[in-house]
Amino acid sequence: MIVFDLKCEGQGHVFEAWFGSSADYEDQRGRGLIACPLCGDARVGKAVMAPAIPAKGNSRAVAPERESPERAAPQGGGVPMGTGDVAKMRAMIDAMAQAQSKALESSTWVGRNFAEQARAMHYGEQAQGSIHGEVAPAEAKALIAEGVEVAPLPFPVIPPEAKN
Repeated sequence: MIVFDLKCEGQGHVFEAWFGSSADYEDQRGRGLIACPLCGDARVGKAVMAPAIPAKGNSRAVAPERESPERAAPQGGGVPMGTGDVAKMRAMIDAMAQAQSKALESSTWVGRNFAEQARAMHYGEQAQGSIHGEVAPAEAKALIAEGVEVAPLPFPVIPPEAKN
């Protein structure tokens, strides 16, 4: 696994994303599968990342003054949080992940056929049902513009064929 700091062109939001490899990142970016989680902008590129350079062996270690992770503001902006706030945020994220997992239990994975099947259900060409899959941000916007009821999932979903 590899982690990249990514940045959207529209608003300059910086966010972190994990990929199986650099090639996976390039593939997903090329297919328009990466979008800013804050504004939905699909024009996303790698942000400048500071390398982790170890100190020389013969130099004194002077730790820079830092705020604790709970007090530091996120790179893309935000508000400093206290320890209690961080615990509440983690609990909220956990609850959202559990809710998504429960909703997906009664949903069918349709992969890259999501837009086609969502339209077919919307126009009465296919029986209504709960589906989830992959769709490029531009295609998701087109579905919404047509009145097709879709919503992004807050957390990534591993396709059934990719699970161990």
